[in-house]
Amino acid sequence: MNRIDSLFKQLKTTGRTALIAYITGGDPSLEISAKIAVALEGAGVDLLELGVPFSDPLADGATIQAAANRALTAGATVPGILDLVREIRKTSQIPIVLFAYLNPVYIYGFGKFQADAAKAGADGLLLLDLPPQEASLNSELSSSTGLKTIRLIAPTTPPERLKEITDASEGFIYYVSREGVTGEQASLSTDIAERVEAIRALTKVPVAVGFGISNPEQAAIVAGLADGVVVGSAIVRKIAEYGNQPDLPERIADFVRPIAEAVRNQAT
Repeated sequence: MNRIDSLFKQLKTTGRTALIAYITGGDPSLEISAKIAVALEGAGVDLLELGVPFSDPLADGATIQAAANRALTAGATVPGILDLVREIRKTSQIPIVLFAYLNPVYIYGFGKFQADAAKAGADGLLLLDLPPQEASLNSELSSSTGLKTIRLIAPTTPPERLKEITDASEGFIYYVSREGVTGEQASLSTDIAERVEAIRALTKVPVAVGFGISNPEQAAIVAGLADGVVVGSAIVRKIAEYGNQPDLPERIADFVRPIAEAVRNQAT
């Protein structure tokens, strides 16, 4: 069974919500990213979203844009990110979703990327700028490698498109809880519960909520509403803050641990 499916199946039996963490691969280096990934798992993260750095990440705010730039400046490439997955797999079986834009994947070769990513040990692929209707029209975009196709749903997604997206989703659905780009927010959107229930009415695929969740209090609230809680920009900001420190992985783990505890306590 795919690690993503196995994770959510296991969590469902215990009534627990998944904590999903995002980091940009190669920030501040590929070697340290591998150590951060393992440290995140030790701190209570259930699933890792690993960003493939891209020069023009239009869906991301300043924090993750800066992380992508740092990673690219440090020499991160698509093959390097796949090597990073292999390195993580030496010591961890945490489910990994590659979080990418279409351009670098397409240049690498879409079919080759999917095959190589699956062979490296990735479990899913989330392409931010690939609408489901485009994927269905292009045979080279279809996967037969076992990678789960993770889809995004936004607050502005109209009802007629909601069913199309849920039907094409695998692993879990990433519900973007607010309009705009990624980034920490002082408060949560007020319609998360309503939107999650609307999605659940159309599919049995687990629903994870992200965009703006940055502290234990916010994570606990979302844990009571969804199957997964995604924390990204807050972690990436800490990586930028402590990037020159030799104990960076431990510092990131210390930051995430209270969030993980909040998610677990709320779910139980």
